[in-house]
Amino acid sequence: MRRILFALAGVAFCVGSAAAQSADEVVSKYLHAIGGMEKIQAVHSLRRVGKFVGGGGFEAAIVQENKRPNRVREEFVLQDLTGINAYDGTTGWKIEPWDGKKDAESLSEEEAKSLLEDSDFDGPLVDYRKKGNKVEYAGHDEVEGTDTYKLKVTLPNGTVQHYYVDADSYVPIKIDTRRMIRGGEREYETIVGDYKQVAGCYLPYSFETNVKGSSDKSKYIYDTIEANVPMDDTRFQRPAAKGPGGSAAKGQEVRP
Repeated sequence: MRRILFALAGVAFCVGSAAAQSADEVVSKYLHAIGGMEKIQAVHSLRRVGKFVGGGGFEAAIVQENKRPNRVREEFVLQDLTGINAYDGTTGWKIEPWDGKKDAESLSEEEAKSLLEDSDFDGPLVDYRKKGNKVEYAGHDEVEGTDTYKLKVTLPNGTVQHYYVDADSYVPIKIDTRRMIRGGEREYETIVGDYKQVAGCYLPYSFETNVKGSSDKSKYIYDTIEANVPMDDTRFQRPAAKGPGGSAAKGQEVRP
């Protein structure tokens, strides 16, 4: 039976094998499993450093920085060039230097939705009602031989996710995501694994994702995750670019 790499030394769970009766019960046990609300809320920033592995062994260095409440900056380093996606809580932007571009640009619709999801510091299950998320219990399912509880999560922007929560450890091991982009539906599958403790919380270090039905998979593997790293707000803000007449170009406001 497939088992996620799950280092929970010294932590005991009284979860049993009884079927969960509600989404709130599964969410509550999930919060307990990853460290509890006190430890979750004590983390104010995260810096993840690792690599992206694409088809054919293609690799690039990656850095993701998150800061409460909803700031995110993602860097993708390839051949000494650094691409950036970032969101400062209001404005989303990107820099794609591959064709000699240096100035920040607006995000596409799909990029904006994905980045907003990445900006949720604790993920959609933590304080989900306050965030306007809807969480429903959707029964049992198996993921590569592992029994899971299935939660349907609907975000305010219309994205629907199905979280497959390991029935023993109560951490997600798979996430299916469905987004509407320009009137068309796009579906993705993500396998989540290699949980390790960071500042008293258990976080995944590995993500394997693909378009649903495709065998072309991409992996995000983090070597280090640091908590409570000092981060200035300016790291997430769109850098000024001189537009016509010498005025600074404005960023694109991104709404949940």
